[in-house]
Amino acid sequence: MATAARFLLRGSRTNNAQSCLGTSLLKLSPSCSSQVKTQRRHAHFTYHPDPVPTNYGPTTKMNLFQSVTSALDNTLASDPTAVIFGEDVAFGGVFRCTVGLRDKYGKDRVFNTPLCEQGIVGFGIGAAVAGATSIAEIQFADYIYPAFDQIVNEAAKYRYRSGNLFDCGKLTIRAPWGCVGHGSLYHSQSPEAFFAHCPGIKVVIPRGPVQCKGLLLSCIADDNPCIFFEPKILYRAAVEQVPVESYTIPLSQAEVIEEGSDVTLVAWGTQVQVMREVVTMANEKLGVSCELIDLQTILPWDSETICKSVVKTGRLLISHEAPVTGGFAAEISSTVQEECFLNLEAPIARVCGYDTPFPHIFEPFYIPDKWKCFEAVKKMINY
Repeated sequence: MATAARFLLRGSRTNNAQSCLGTSLLKLSPSCSSQVKTQRRHAHFTYHPDPVPTNYGPTTKMNLFQSVTSALDNTLASDPTAVIFGEDVAFGGVFRCTVGLRDKYGKDRVFNTPLCEQGIVGFGIGAAVAGATSIAEIQFADYIYPAFDQIVNEAAKYRYRSGNLFDCGKLTIRAPWGCVGHGSLYHSQSPEAFFAHCPGIKVVIPRGPVQCKGLLLSCIADDNPCIFFEPKILYRAAVEQVPVESYTIPLSQAEVIEEGSDVTLVAWGTQVQVMREVVTMANEKLGVSCELIDLQTILPWDSETICKSVVKTGRLLISHEAPVTGGFAAEISSTVQEECFLNLEAPIARVCGYDTPFPHIFEPFYIPDKWKCFEAVKKMINY
C-alpha cells in the first residue's frame, strides 16, 4: 500500500511538471501560463548573459536546457559507449533536456527507467564499471535522496575500496536544482552540501548556458563520478550564444566575474545572477567596489582563488539558497578564517536560506535576494 501511494504521489509530481513544462516549447495552456507569470512575478534576479565566447568556434543562441541537450548530443555523437537514462528521458524529460536524442541515437542509448532513483544510480554505477560513459538523470534534485547510499557508499568509494583496480569514474548524475518560483518544499531544494562531505565525487553547478555546456562536458569526460546540478529556474530564463561544438571548462576552478577592491562576493548557480545586481547596487548606492566570484565546482572547491580575493578586499560575503546551518558557505567561511584571519576587516557574512523546509507562498521571503545581500555588504562596510 505504501509503495502504491508513493507511486501515485510521485507520478502526480511527474505528470504535473510535464503538463506545464514539457508539452510544448511554443504554446502554454491557461493554467501553465499563470504559473509562468507567477514565476516571473516572484523572480528575484535579472539574467545578464556572459560575453559571447570566441575561442570555441561558431555559436548559436541557446537557453540553458538547450545547452544541456547540445552537450549530450555532442557526447552521444563522439562516444559510442555513452548512454543516457532516467525517468522520462526518452520522451525528452520534464524540462526537455533530452528532447530528440532517442530518435537520433536509438532506444538502446537513450531510454527510460523505472521510478526508482536508487536503481537509476545503481545501474549507472554498473554501466560505468563495465566501461560505458554513463549519464543518469534524477528528475529533480529533491529526489536524489533515495540514491544517497548508492552515491556516497558505492560510487564515491568504488575506486578507493578496490585500490584503483576498478572505478566508476565515467558516471555523471544530472539533476535540476534550486528554487523555481513555485516549486515549494519538494521541488526547490539545493542539496549540494550533503555531497560536499563525501570524498570521491565531484559536485558542479553552472551559472548559465555557456558554463553549463562546458562544465557538463568536463564532468562527462572526468575520471571521477560527478554530480551536475542544473539551476532549473534558468532553463528558460538564461539565454546566451553557446558554441555548437564540444568544449570543456576546467573543474575545481572558480571564476572571477567582476573585479573589485572592497568586498568579495562568492556564489554559485542562480545566486551568481543575484550577486551581479548586488555589485551594481553597492557601487551606485554606497560607492563600494565588489569582487564577484562564481565558485562553479563545490567539490573539490577552489580555495586559492577565494582566499586571494579576500586578502585583497578584507571582507567576504557568501550566499546560497540552501539552509544556512551546515550549508557550504560554512565550509568556505571556516577555511577563509583559517587562512586569511589577519586580513579580515569585518566578520565573514553568510546570506542563505532559513533553517526551514522551502516554503511555497513565502518563497520571496525565504530566498537570499539582492536586498538581503546588499544589507550584508552595507553592514560589513560599516563594521
